[in-house]
Amino acid sequence: MLAKAAHKTYMKALKIAARIIPIPRPTLFTGADSAASLCEAIGLMNLGKLLIVTDKPLVEVGIVGKVERSLTHAGIEFVRYDGVLPDPTYLQAEEGLALYRQEQCMGVLAIGGGSPIDCAKVIAARVTNQKSIKRLAGLLKVWRTPAPLFAIPTTAGTGSEVTVAAVISEPKHHQKTPLMDPKLVPLMAALDPTLMTELPPSITAATGMDALTHAVEAYLSNNATTETDAYATAALKLIHGNLLAAYKDGKSLKVRLNMAMASYYAGLAFTKASLGYAHAIAHQLGAKYGTPHGVANALALPLVLDASLPSATSRMAKLALLTERGDRKWDDETNAKAFINYVVDLQIGLGISRTLPTIQTEDIPTLAKNAVRETHWNYPVPHYLTRTQCEQIFTQLKG
Repeated sequence: MLAKAAHKTYMKALKIAARIIPIPRPTLFTGADSAASLCEAIGLMNLGKLLIVTDKPLVEVGIVGKVERSLTHAGIEFVRYDGVLPDPTYLQAEEGLALYRQEQCMGVLAIGGGSPIDCAKVIAARVTNQKSIKRLAGLLKVWRTPAPLFAIPTTAGTGSEVTVAAVISEPKHHQKTPLMDPKLVPLMAALDPTLMTELPPSITAATGMDALTHAVEAYLSNNATTETDAYATAALKLIHGNLLAAYKDGKSLKVRLNMAMASYYAGLAFTKASLGYAHAIAHQLGAKYGTPHGVANALALPLVLDASLPSATSRMAKLALLTERGDRKWDDETNAKAFINYVVDLQIGLGISRTLPTIQTEDIPTLAKNAVRETHWNYPVPHYLTRTQCEQIFTQLKG
């Protein structure tokens, strides 16, 4: 009884905090070549040398070089850290921090998907906070304003350019440790579709499903508000109208920008309304097996929706209508199931497998335990699952 009472009190406090703590938003540049406009704006700030935080694949395909040329044109000195890996660990953040200090940088520019942006957030926080990453992890523990931080996302999925969170893994057990603080929101961001047209279909699919999961879980959250519903709705409409087109032929700047805006809107929605079991499960799959985050979300989402159906029927029914899979003549349960089928059909249309055979049966109890614990103390979901129910989801995912 005490545990239940403590949980209820804690979740009530989170709900109040989400509604009263102001969340800053980055100054946003959008459209073709908006990354160059961002660089010009940074140049006007006269900050000094920047640390670029990115990954080697983006360097190899020339995306980072394009931004660096814009920085040079704007008269900005920079040094590059390109050691970020998928699901970055403390090690990469500390390497980037060491380079920042060695080169006497005065700001951080993230170029990439969620991993480089999250790593850059942690580096910026470490610059000004004399605490270890472990001590910065958690809610509202970034006491001092981070170093000036800017972001240029190159995928349309994480929404990290607008969120209060940075997810990084401790190196020994690869457990994901989120930092959550409004101070982690970048000062400026650019949504530049010209940097996204060369994304391979598999990355487009995975990141798009990540954005979809953000929007859906924010919409179904017990902490949802009129504001977060508006952003989640906008994100879902854009994803519904553009994700398959981006997957099949990603050269259209309009389609790419629409997906980038969808990711941004979904980020605005979940940074206040929070997430749910799909993310908790995805975090376990990413930490244990290295499953790409968007793929893990795509795998988990329809099963989580099905398990949550009794407590979220009317809300899911509205999502069916938004995605043109429902009918106002149907009852809520029929519409809700139609939305779950929509998610499955989208997953199949994007070439994402519905199972993950790499899951080991002996790992399932621990995976489920960790997912339940993460959700119980972080996410205001419409329906809390038992550990047994969560184990059943992992078993289904194994196939």
